[in-house]
This record gives sequence, C-alpha cells and structure tokens, in this order.
Amino acid sequence: MQPTISHTEFSNYLFWDVDRTKIDFDKRKAWVIDRVLSHGMLSDWEKIKAFYGKETIQSVAMHLRYLDKRTLHFCAAYFDVPIEAFRCFTYELSNPGHWNY
Repeated sequence: MQPTISHTEFSNYLFWDVDRTKIDFDKRKAWVIDRVLSHGMLSDWEKIKAFYGKETIQSVAMHLRYLDKRTLHFCAAYFDVPIEAFRCFTYELSNPGHWNY
C-alpha cells in the first residue's frame, strides 16, 4: 500500500506559483519530482522518496530535460548511474549555450 502525501508536508515556497490544495501528486509526479529535485530541501526529498520510491524518481530524473549540475551529479551518485545516461546531459551537449569564460 502506497503512503499518502499532502501539500502541507512540503516546504512552503516549493509550490508558490500554484494552488497547493489542487495538486494531484499521482498525475503530476514528474512535475513534483522535478520541483523537489531543483528547489527542495532534504526533508522534501525524503517525502518524495517515501511516496514515489527510488525507481520512480530515478526514471523521472533520467528523462528530465534540465537539471542543474549539482542536482545532476547528486542523482547520478545516488542512483549509481553514469551522468551520460541522463537526458539533460545529452540535451545540454546538443544545445550549446554561450561560452562560459
């Protein structure tokens, strides 16, 4: 049986731009996981890990178009997956930005 989760369990700033009471955590799992990985605290990470499970989070994280470098390296180390396997890594390589001096 999957545990339940509520919007009140997350950091207040995490869902600042939406009506927190209307978040469907089952239908919007990719968005919730992305938001927690990108902006969440350790307590938010623990909550999604308990709710979605490691495999679901890994699958979503590997298919995200963008993760900042710190989050990408964290996910690669935590899931024991090479960085090259993440979509955001190959997407960044195929879309070079401005030079970083």
